[in-house]
Amino acid sequence: MLRQQCVEPSSRIGSLTTMCRLVGYGIADGPYNMALDEVLLESAVEGTPSLRFYGWSEPTVSLGYFQSSAVRRDGALADLPFVRRASGGMTLVHHHELTYALALPSSLLQPGESWICRIHHTIRAALADFGVTAQTHSAPDHHPSSPLCFHHFTAGDLMIGQAKVVGSAQRKLRGALLQHGGILLAQSPCTPSLLGIRELTGRNLKVELLCTAVQRAFERDTGWILVPQDVTADERLRDVELVETRYGHTEWNEKR
Repeated sequence: MLRQQCVEPSSRIGSLTTMCRLVGYGIADGPYNMALDEVLLESAVEGTPSLRFYGWSEPTVSLGYFQSSAVRRDGALADLPFVRRASGGMTLVHHHELTYALALPSSLLQPGESWICRIHHTIRAALADFGVTAQTHSAPDHHPSSPLCFHHFTAGDLMIGQAKVVGSAQRKLRGALLQHGGILLAQSPCTPSLLGIRELTGRNLKVELLCTAVQRAFERDTGWILVPQDVTADERLRDVELVETRYGHTEWNEKR
């Protein structure tokens, strides 16, 4: 969980132009989405950076890696499909949201730099293109008793007023980084206590347009070039393997 104070991102990263794969927007179930994020992390270990945007085929609970599966057995969450993430953090209900995943090799990570702060700055700039003003939360952290991630505020989260609308979580593997997070576009009937951008601002953001805005802001902030490219055949096979052996398997999802 992020504990440091976020600052404005530093200048563009690196002296040479960096090419980053842009995986096209897709909608899938929880096991597929979490498996593909891990596949991108494994590819980042081998040197391939990737940025991906996606949605969910049905409202789905995702648990942080260290959470007990018991937290989703009460109330409306008990009726929803669920999956355990490889990243930490609290419970998410993925419904009316745009989710992103960023996988970076160790060579693109600078010591002391927070990619949560950097990506949230990028998303804040993209939201501003639609007339949506978000602020970066600063200390102190806010941790109520709720298991829902969007009730918890830590440094770097994006807020509209007193409501969190963007949060992210991370996992590292052999020096490479996976960071994924959600942009809460609208309130879900599954989590009526969480207001989305639509309720907070009256703006009904279209997923395709928001993806494009975030991509442009990402290129502007990093100086990198996003190259549209699908995952490889080997990565798809690995995704199927991870669905069958991990993210679609009870042993993984109810391990705690």
